[in-house]
Amino acid sequence: MALDPKLLEILACPEDKGPLLYFADEGSLVNPRLARRYAVREDIPIMLIDEAEALDEAELARLLARAEAEGIRPTFEA
Repeated sequence: MALDPKLLEILACPEDKGPLLYFADEGSLVNPRLARRYAVREDIPIMLIDEAEALDEAELARLLARAEAEGIRPTFEA
């Protein structure tokens, strides 16, 4: 199951308050500006800064390329 579209419209990074990229099949929300990944477990986004995973350059590049190729849009327009 994927996150509710209404929830996605309001989800923002808890640190910089900007939009996120949602990768449903990977169970994650990604902040490309801060290179951080927030887990989604059992359809619940874990939006705690301390639990966010720092992404290395290669992983961030992979996710951004995938978002571009698959048309994955930010949770909202900044």
